[in-house]
Amino acid sequence: MSWARIMAPLAGATADRGLLESARVLAEGFDAELACVHAPADMADLMPWMGEGFMGGVQVTALESLKEAAVEGHHTVDKMVAELGYARSRAISLESPVWAGLAMEGRLSDVIVFDNAAARGKGPLAEAFQQMIADEQRPVVVARPGLKVGGTVMVAWDGGKEASRAMRTSLPLLQKAAKVVVAGAPGVSSRSFALERLVEFLAARGVVATSKVLDGSGDAAGLLLGAAKEVGADFLVAGAFGHPRLQEFIFGGTTRSLLNNDGPSLFLSH
Repeated sequence: MSWARIMAPLAGATADRGLLESARVLAEGFDAELACVHAPADMADLMPWMGEGFMGGVQVTALESLKEAAVEGHHTVDKMVAELGYARSRAISLESPVWAGLAMEGRLSDVIVFDNAAARGKGPLAEAFQQMIADEQRPVVVARPGLKVGGTVMVAWDGGKEASRAMRTSLPLLQKAAKVVVAGAPGVSSRSFALERLVEFLAARGVVATSKVLDGSGDAAGLLLGAAKEVGADFLVAGAFGHPRLQEFIFGGTTRSLLNNDGPSLFLSH
């Protein structure tokens, strides 16, 4: 089992360069295809606001501006991908309906890479991040400075189905890691779980891991981020949105805290 296709959604701006570089590092680690997918603003999303049967000058101008921006973004993505220097990279520009195309590309990819801005609800790809991780339930990487394959990975474990899905879908990353630490905070979970059971599970799959019990109560995200810093983690693997999605958005939750605080790159799965 490995990752054969890694996808990086792009807005078509020069600000995408950092994300592309991180995605390249991840793809190189697995000798995977890198799908660089340009997701422009969709003209279809504007139509409900235009009014039925009416296309005035302002509306026409808005549509023309979107068309021009899409073409310019397409050229920008092509140029950046060519300059990336990764032979297995491929530039793809989506057309309306953009979301349907993005969803299909995501379903045909093993992992989807976003940057901090999108993960924190900022920028043109913020909605795409929420849709991919919550609606499409695709595994995502939130790329942060220093992302690398083959370093130290910490797995957050509470015995729940979200943590289980994240751990299982991250197995290719764990199998390439130099060090894997399984961490859990019994004091902040209503579940009963044993970290050594997960250590045994991973050992049967070729992953040598150690366990780390996090003492404390209340803020699970704070405990996890502190432990990740202590062990020098390059990646933190965690389940995402363990509570209903709307509840997470209104009240926060561990996922939101992990996204909004600095730390290692994240591997998240819902």
